[in-house]
Amino acid sequence: MSSLYTRSKEYTRSRKAQSDSPPSSPSPIAKTLRHERLSRLEAVNPSTSDSSYSDRASGRSSAYSRRENRLAALSSRADDESSRDYKKLYESALSENQKLKSKLQEAQLELADIKAKLEKAAQQKQEKTSDRSSMLEMEKREKRALERKLSEMEEEMKILTELKSDNQRLKDENGALIRVISKLSK
Repeated sequence: MSSLYTRSKEYTRSRKAQSDSPPSSPSPIAKTLRHERLSRLEAVNPSTSDSSYSDRASGRSSAYSRRENRLAALSSRADDESSRDYKKLYESALSENQKLKSKLQEAQLELADIKAKLEKAAQQKQEKTSDRSSMLEMEKREKRALERKLSEMEEEMKILTELKSDNQRLKDENGALIRVISKLSK
């Protein structure tokens, strides 16, 4: 167990020692690659191939100044365009808000009309239901009255039939009595 620990410790020490050493001189392959890159750059821009260091520095400073000029011009254009765009955006937003406000007012008016119509319909429905209920009550009363009259008429019919039968019986008795009297008088 301890042997494993010592081996790993030695291994890390040796790796640290290798990384702490100064870099060696570039290899011949790296030198040729750097040389090829420089030659390609010179082929693209031949004016810088024989220039001195001061020419390169002045070229860089002029490139920097040109870049700064371009950026300043772009930023001033962008500021002008953005201020114009903000004004246009504000105006378009304002006009759109006006359109939306008018649509909202129209919708509110339409909503008020619809509410009024609904209220009228509800009132008419209540009136109809109240009329119906009053009509139903009246019909119920009339029905009760008719049922009473019907029951009274049925009783009267019974009485009439009884009276007819009594009347017929009395006629029969009267005829019998007339016959008896006529026999007695002969």
